[in-house]
Amino acid sequence: MSRTEWTDPAPLEVERPQLPWWTMLPRKLLYIVSPVIAAVLAVWLAVFVARRIYRYPLALLGAAVLAGISVGYSWWVAAGLLAALAASVGAWAWGHRDSFDRTALRQARSEWRRVRVYAFPWRRVMLFCELTKRTSRALRGTHYPRIRRVRSDGWRDRVAVKMLHGQTADHYAHRAEALANSFGASACRVRTEKGRRIWLDLLHTDPLADPIPTPALAEPGATLDLARVVVGRTETGRDWLLRLLDRHLLVTGVTDAGKSSVVWSVLRALAPWVRSGAMQVFGIDPKGGMELGRAERLFHRLVYGNGADAVALLEHVATLTRQRAEMLRQQGTRKWSTGSGQPFVVLVIDELADVIAYQPDAALRKRASLALQAIVSQGRAPGVCVIGQIQDPRKSILDFRHLFPVKIAMRLDEVEQVDMVLGEGVRGRGAEAHRIAEDTPGVAWVKVDGRREPDRARAFHVTDADLDELSDYVTEGRTEAPVSLALTGTGAA
Repeated sequence: MSRTEWTDPAPLEVERPQLPWWTMLPRKLLYIVSPVIAAVLAVWLAVFVARRIYRYPLALLGAAVLAGISVGYSWWVAAGLLAALAASVGAWAWGHRDSFDRTALRQARSEWRRVRVYAFPWRRVMLFCELTKRTSRALRGTHYPRIRRVRSDGWRDRVAVKMLHGQTADHYAHRAEALANSFGASACRVRTEKGRRIWLDLLHTDPLADPIPTPALAEPGATLDLARVVVGRTETGRDWLLRLLDRHLLVTGVTDAGKSSVVWSVLRALAPWVRSGAMQVFGIDPKGGMELGRAERLFHRLVYGNGADAVALLEHVATLTRQRAEMLRQQGTRKWSTGSGQPFVVLVIDELADVIAYQPDAALRKRASLALQAIVSQGRAPGVCVIGQIQDPRKSILDFRHLFPVKIAMRLDEVEQVDMVLGEGVRGRGAEAHRIAEDTPGVAWVKVDGRREPDRARAFHVTDADLDELSDYVTEGRTEAPVSLALTGTGAA
């Protein structure tokens, strides 16, 4: 370009500050509407004060009382009351730590983190993460999502957000990693509520980092609930409850992910039933006993391998399932119950793929697949529960995953496997099973059919000593052989 050529300068875009509309009114008209403007400002101030009183009632009331005492009487009296209050709070924290943390410390920590961590950078983070909406070029033309509430549990912060019109939870889920980095968290999960409200779970530490020891075995004759079997602990500190009644469980994970910890935790929780014969456990261990063989005495029948004996056991349970269904029909009942006189049946298969996919004999493979499909499709009502473990969750390996209402995803190798196991879209809601650390066996994401949100939990750490104790507990208490199975016929399922 020569010196004589002229280049148009780049346009300069400057945002002019936007003044309130009432400042543009003529002076006489402004005098007329000024009472209305004053009333609106007074209402706004009253609402602002009322919201603060609603949010901090005790703090504001206490401050007002102390201020009144200081002005009306003496600041020495106010100082004495403040010292007495501090001593009472200290005694409360020392004597009843749990209630203090739950009632006072949690509220104080939540408000502190609301102001310090989220309130000041909120708009900047929303803008940089492209979660704002702009309706005009004016300063007030940019709309931001609003913080409605902050609850801090120590290991995580739960931030309630009111989304803008036109936004969905997926908008925030796609930017979860950016939100976590912006607020100094290790991870961010998005949970939906009603309307335009969502919760951002910002995690700072992992409450499931340490192994969870097994609880003591229940006393013989203890009341047990097949709908609430405790097998571990969730990340919120509550018991991890699994429902065996009317359910089948599919446990997926790579080698050393801790899949067997779920099985052993279930059997320890239901040990009194196994001991009394009220529950029969069948097992198939294609590894030759390397997994289930450590507690062989728990099983009514245990097969090592994936050959003809394993297929025969599957067909045996399939026949039992059909017979029970016929018996329930004749009795006029729809579901198995403890009063039916029949034991609850649990079928444990250590490696599903070895039985239904990797078996070289095509005939055995087909028989095993048909029998297992019959059990999982018909066994829920007759009191038969299948706990299957598998490493490869592809549909070409297990094409009837949908028949397992409870899906447990432990550490996985690939991102795509998370959606294969837990369902499409679950990974976007925080269930990142492919990111479970290798040094945390037993940690899993749990998805139950009918529930939108997955749960993160860790099964009990069951040692060899715990298995020996369990085996002794079950076998020493048996005064007679377990209830035998009454079969009227055999054949392929």
